[in-house]
Amino acid sequence: MDLSCQDWMSALPEELWDVPLTDLAIPGSHDTMSYCLDITSPLVRSESDFFRLLDVLFHCFTRPAIFKWATTQDKIIEEQLSMGIRFFDLRVAHKPNDSSSSLYFTHVIYTHLTVLETLASVASWLKCHPKEVVILACSHFEGMDDTCHESFIFCLKKLFSSKLCPRKESDLSLRSLWASGYQVILSYDSQLTARHQELWPAIPYWWANKDTAQGVIGYLEWNKDMGRPEGFFVSGLNLTASRGYIAKNPKESLRTLTYSNWQCLRKWVEEQVPGSDPKSLNIIAGDFVGPLPLCPLVIALNYKLQQKSSCYTKRQQRP
Repeated sequence: MDLSCQDWMSALPEELWDVPLTDLAIPGSHDTMSYCLDITSPLVRSESDFFRLLDVLFHCFTRPAIFKWATTQDKIIEEQLSMGIRFFDLRVAHKPNDSSSSLYFTHVIYTHLTVLETLASVASWLKCHPKEVVILACSHFEGMDDTCHESFIFCLKKLFSSKLCPRKESDLSLRSLWASGYQVILSYDSQLTARHQELWPAIPYWWANKDTAQGVIGYLEWNKDMGRPEGFFVSGLNLTASRGYIAKNPKESLRTLTYSNWQCLRKWVEEQVPGSDPKSLNIIAGDFVGPLPLCPLVIALNYKLQQKSSCYTKRQQRP
């Protein structure tokens, strides 16, 4: 773990404290909670009937394959925070036939850990790092009705309380957020967002759905040519293997696929520039953010903004 990344936001040069978070380079983790998948849990509701049948008939084969290809992270969320991750891809769901109100994370199957105990760990970490700001992107919500949503949102408000940055906040610079005590931007991919000022809309995620670094980079470059969205957005470095690919490569896993493509992805990341320009990037999310040095690479991109921000500040200060 690179200890210098634990409080990287507060360690940025002062010239960058007035740059909006939407213009900074922010490291993120794709499918953040897949490190604690429960191999014995049911399949998520969205899986096809055919795959469910295969899972019943060939359970001893399908489950190890699911575990190998659905696991995208291997560090617990507190470690990801301390490594510098500030964007978290959280896929929330209610288990089928579960009489309790507990919510879990999903990626093909469900996690051991519940959502609220995990987010309580995030809240505790933030208390010890008062100048770090996280973006929690909650999505999917399989098996959740309006009542379940409202109960969950109530718990989120209670848990993070005054740390939640309201959607109406116009100044998203670190200096402003520190002054207000805001540490959490809570993105909630649901129409219910409109009812709660503490919730932010879904954040666009550029997902290539490719199994090679060249395919991912080509897709991201195409999106860059189209121009960046307003506000936060995510460039996903994550590779995706089709079921056909998995069947043809039984000895591989998402980990081996990610590692074998890393050097090409790394070189591309080093060439990127954050900021407000049409081709600039904001959040860069990847898989296996513990063993692969995504965080220091992305954080370092912000220093490309330092000279530009310094010139801007001087112009603003001229009489």
